[in-house]
Amino acid sequence: MPLPDGQPTSSYAPPRFATTHWSVVVAARDRASPEACAALAELCNAYWYPLYAFIRRQGNAADQAQDLTQDFFVLLLQPDFLASVDQQKGKFRAFLLAACKHFLSNERDRARALKRGGGRLRVSLDFETAEVRYRQESSQTLPPDKLFDRRWALTLLDQALARLKLEFDDAGKNAQFQQLKPFLTGDKGKTTYSKLAEESGCTEGALKVAVHRLRRRYRELLREEIGRTLDDPAQVDAEIRDLFAILSS
Repeated sequence: MPLPDGQPTSSYAPPRFATTHWSVVVAARDRASPEACAALAELCNAYWYPLYAFIRRQGNAADQAQDLTQDFFVLLLQPDFLASVDQQKGKFRAFLLAACKHFLSNERDRARALKRGGGRLRVSLDFETAEVRYRQESSQTLPPDKLFDRRWALTLLDQALARLKLEFDDAGKNAQFQQLKPFLTGDKGKTTYSKLAEESGCTEGALKVAVHRLRRRYRELLREEIGRTLDDPAQVDAEIRDLFAILSS
């Protein structure tokens, strides 16, 4: 199968509420806008697992951690909670973790907030899969904060990879993406450039060019994903260094 000559054209567009996750949060403070609230719920759905791992690592049993995680997001979607959010607070991951810590330390206010929030929008979370993931964590000795940061970094990598796959899907090149993906993720197994070149009917040179373009586009998407979690685009390079330092520790 011939490999792509260039990058596929994508129909992907970030949520129209946001160039950053902060703008989603700020928009969701307007409860007259159900789209903004839905955008925030979608954002929570993408990034909830790092918080579940954090809560679980605090010593909570699986069922208790599941309840606490769901309750936290119910609280996060309440207008009085978001009313005090300042967009200029830096990193979105720092905001979420600090909010979760405050939630866990204030049982009485949490119970009142959840009572007021009865019948409000909830986030659909796959806790069965989450618990399997948690039990397979390789970093069982990491403290809760470090585990949260590690899972946050891996979530961003997954988000960028999902966007890259979508671009290939939109271009009708899913099979090519599946061929090239192992050279991006490192899951090559016994796959080599020469073997894949033979299977696809192209030269090794063409294959290496395609992989180079794939990696370059992935880096671009990863920078975009990281940039959306910050209030200042100038912080992207520093955040990339921080996240990769977290992954290598």
